[in-house]
Amino acid sequence: MIDKTYCTVYENKIINEKYKKYVHSSGLEIYIFPKKMSTSYAVFAAKYGSIHNKYILNGETVTNPDGVAHFLEHKLFSNEDGSDSFERFSRLGADANAYTSFNRTAYLFSCTENFEESLKELIDFVRHPHFTKENVDSEKGIIAEEIKMYDDNPYDRCYYGMLEGLYEHHSIKRNICGSVKSISEITPDVLYQCYRSFYDLSNMVLIVCGDIDENRVLNVINEKISAEGVNSCCCVKINEKDLESPRAYKSYVEQKMQVSKPLFSIAFKDTEISKNAAERQKKDAAMAILDEMLFSRAGELYNYLFENDIISPNLSCGYTISESFAYNSIVGEAENPRLVLEEIERFIDKTIENGLSRQDFERCKRVMCAEFVKCFDSTDSIANNLLSFVSEGSELLDYADIINSVSFDDVSALLKTRFKKEFTVLSVVLPL
Repeated sequence: MIDKTYCTVYENKIINEKYKKYVHSSGLEIYIFPKKMSTSYAVFAAKYGSIHNKYILNGETVTNPDGVAHFLEHKLFSNEDGSDSFERFSRLGADANAYTSFNRTAYLFSCTENFEESLKELIDFVRHPHFTKENVDSEKGIIAEEIKMYDDNPYDRCYYGMLEGLYEHHSIKRNICGSVKSISEITPDVLYQCYRSFYDLSNMVLIVCGDIDENRVLNVINEKISAEGVNSCCCVKINEKDLESPRAYKSYVEQKMQVSKPLFSIAFKDTEISKNAAERQKKDAAMAILDEMLFSRAGELYNYLFENDIISPNLSCGYTISESFAYNSIVGEAENPRLVLEEIERFIDKTIENGLSRQDFERCKRVMCAEFVKCFDSTDSIANNLLSFVSEGSELLDYADIINSVSFDDVSALLKTRFKKEFTVLSVVLPL
């Protein structure tokens, strides 16, 4: 049950946003974010993703085939009575979906009506797994086709080539879906064991956002969720960060596929990851500001590369950090990807020598703050951003303050330490 007298209120008065957190007696964390919008949104997530294929259960190390988390996501929509939860959501006028990432699995829906009925369906199907040899075997063919589709996608192959270059051991380098071979080893027993280990309610989060009645939402949760299942399995995730050298495993990864122009992903490995969530968020903010200063379309480097026909117009960059992995990446198209890397290295060396511009630093901080405020423009963006933060043990509404706390010296220090050649990998997909 939920004791409604005990809740934590998070508020940022500057951007006029507020939400509440409740904790169910089962250990489930519930976040309610009221927002006067036409669409309401809910996401029910387990802190369990593709990288958690090795863990300690009751003192024993368990190793699962790659792709179990994603396979489990697929199969939870199949109900014991033979129905499919997608069809049930459709009858309610709700749009349902799910996804598996490296470190979480999320089930979600959006709707303009029948929110409470849809929320009941969301809780019901996620909390009632039904796996048989027949329905597991039939799903293998479907997921095998999905894997082949990703394997035929040059952008996906370039991305995973980058990860394969960065990491020697970490399971992040393997496809979230697994391989055709690895999923052939998945059985109902494997799925049930992973479900019991990771879908314990104390390892899950439920987030709702929209023009909703808070008390009625809490009543639905109390109706559908009992206190059973608290710590039903003694499961410990293995943090693979310590397996990795600070150096990139390979400096160059090349593949050939049916593309008209070479694709590239340049990445810089980062193994200096704090155990403190707030420190990770500050580093995330500092790297985002630095990336904006170095690689934005308004910057010197991009204009030089584009005006000299070294790159195609679409160039993107971003920093990714989690508890067990972190890297900075730059992605685009170019006739000569090696030249792009050389120009980036030359530009970074020159910037280190000359120093960053304080004026650019302040401008980029303002850009970051503006982008943060924009994430509150839709219920799905709010809910999924909130999920990202709580999954990492962070607080969403603190992020603006974290951005403002980043100093010029913080960013300058990252510039000098995070772009070394030994951290760097170039992944390319060349035309056949």
